[in-house]
Amino acid sequence: MHNKLLQRICYACGTFGHDLFYYMLATYFMMFVTSNLFHTGDTSRDSYMIGIATTIILVMRVAELFIDPFIGNLVDKTDTRWGNFKPWVITGAFVAAITLSMLFTDFGGLTLSNPTLYFILFTVVYFIMDVFYSAKDVAIWSMIPALSFDSHEREITATFARVGSVFGQQLVAIMVMPVVLFFSMNKNGGAGDPHGWFMFAVIGGAVATLGAIILGLGTHEQKSALRENKTQTSFKDVFKVLAKNDQLMWIAIAYLVFGLGQNLVNNFNLYYFTYVLGDSTKFSILGVINTIFGLMAVALFPALTTKFSRRKLFFASITVMIVGLILYYLAGTNLTMVLVAAALFNLPQPLVFLVVLMTITDTVEYGQLKLGHRDEALVLCVRPLVDKLSGALTSAIVGATAIWVGMTSGATAASITSTGLLRFQLVMFAVPVVLIVLASILYRAKVTLTEQEHARIVEELEQNWDKMSK
Repeated sequence: MHNKLLQRICYACGTFGHDLFYYMLATYFMMFVTSNLFHTGDTSRDSYMIGIATTIILVMRVAELFIDPFIGNLVDKTDTRWGNFKPWVITGAFVAAITLSMLFTDFGGLTLSNPTLYFILFTVVYFIMDVFYSAKDVAIWSMIPALSFDSHEREITATFARVGSVFGQQLVAIMVMPVVLFFSMNKNGGAGDPHGWFMFAVIGGAVATLGAIILGLGTHEQKSALRENKTQTSFKDVFKVLAKNDQLMWIAIAYLVFGLGQNLVNNFNLYYFTYVLGDSTKFSILGVINTIFGLMAVALFPALTTKFSRRKLFFASITVMIVGLILYYLAGTNLTMVLVAAALFNLPQPLVFLVVLMTITDTVEYGQLKLGHRDEALVLCVRPLVDKLSGALTSAIVGATAIWVGMTSGATAASITSTGLLRFQLVMFAVPVVLIVLASILYRAKVTLTEQEHARIVEELEQNWDKMSK
């Protein structure tokens, strides 16, 4: 019991650092790009440069959709004395931390002196960061089915992992503006300066790397005949394996639509505090509230799934999020109401994540029974792949919206027009409601893999795997 608890804690340390890094990249990097990276004094030129940067990010993220499954396949084939996953977790954390810190700079002033060279370096460094981050992302979340075959035990392990990740992502929200402004020589209307953002990236990357090392030292994969294939999935069969796992594909599609709606709100939160409320320092308050509520929600997940099915928990969470969005829209510049509404929207997000993660995890055995072949990392890479696609689309929308509504370099709350504010509210509130409702419809209609069905599948595999495996 002691060893199992220690393993869960070490795993949670890894996910803590991992999600801290993810939210630095997915949520706050675009704030740096739109508010600090291009500051020539020529608004139209700055907007043009922001458009190029966001386009590069979008293209690379979409291109990586075709790379991630091969990364998952490569992780599945990895066989070292430290297991399949830990070498990728630690190496990926180290390289991604260094390259992300580089991205939070203008490469020595190249945005002004040589924009073409800047964008070439930006593309190369971003690609390296994204590949190594992806390898770590696939590996770290693929460990769950390797640690246990029991759905409930997986839920406990995932709960510890999500406690760590919630703490990590909300710590970023708490620390982002205090750290940025502390290290900034120019407050820039509350948006900070490039030096402040660079130090934020360095500190966050170091924390993420430390978490990966702790995970590597404290976790151990479970050995089992069910985890052994007589042949490996070839590169040419990668997409065939994914496409034939229908439950994996449907939960992925529903999660993609949901994630796009959720990420739009999460990405725009800091913009709201900076350019609508006019006080970015208050954003840390939301981070504290979300940390407390998020940890409470995650801690309750095993008990909630014992009393209610994952499906009921999913739809209840969606309902709370939509109510939160409506209140958020009505809040205006009332700080108290904004904090309550934003916290209400955030509260169920860890629960939805865990429902999706557990369902995707269970599709490992679903696909194993259906296809006669087990692919852990390949299947589990779909969840981070979807996250990255929704993150890429979100970044593109955020960049375009920031230009559309006037929330770019040099802007303040006083400079945002009523038309700009109306456009901003449309993208931040109306679009996410539509997307989240659509995701719920897809989930209800197409995702049929329940906890009971998974238990039946595992039992059948245990009885027949020796005869079924290739």
